Amino acid sequence: MADLRSICVYCGSSPGADPAFQEAAETLGRIMAHEGIGLVYGGGSNGLMGAVARSVRAEGGHVTGIIPDFLQRKERRYDEAQEVVVVPDMHTRKRLMFEKADAIVALPGGVGTLEELVEQLTWVQLEQHTKPVVILDVKGFWRPLLDLFAHMRNNGFIRADLEVRYLVAERVADVIPMIRAARERTEALGKAQIEVDPRM
Repeated sequence: MADLRSICVYCGSSPGADPAFQEAAETLGRIMAHEGIGLVYGGGSNGLMGAVARSVRAEGGHVTGIIPDFLQRKERRYDEAQEVVVVPDMHTRKRLMFEKADAIVALPGGVGTLEELVEQLTWVQLEQHTKPVVILDVKGFWRPLLDLFAHMRNNGFIRADLEVRYLVAERVADVIPMIRAARERTEALGKAQIEVDPRM
């Protein structure tokens, strides 16, 4: 199985109202660095974005920040990252973050974090990629969104043949084991499909 080399983390450029959010970001960063997993993120030093990046960097891990030119001042570009990519727009930022990562994790955040997460869930739903997407539900932050998904299912807008596939972790320590298990399942399924494919 291919190594888990990097994780794209979506999170807020604000710290949020509960200290538990920043604690989760810092803990995730430490675990990633200790596991030799690089961080791919939005390139800022504010809020949870800065917390996770500084935590990875402090523990000797690799940080790749991807930031649009117009946000360099507003989000205070994190220049301590080993790799900083300045791009012209949000679309390029999101595409590169996806391409450079083996999995996606969403920490608490605002509208931008929500938009990034939902885009990835849509791509998974439409079978455009099989990278694991983990929602880190710190203190129930994402529960209203998960309830909305259930509401959509109950009202027939998320069909069984177009399910929204994601993982939910309530503890930071569960994130990387969940990702690795999901990648193993995907790889095993891919091998099984190859074995039964009549064209092979």
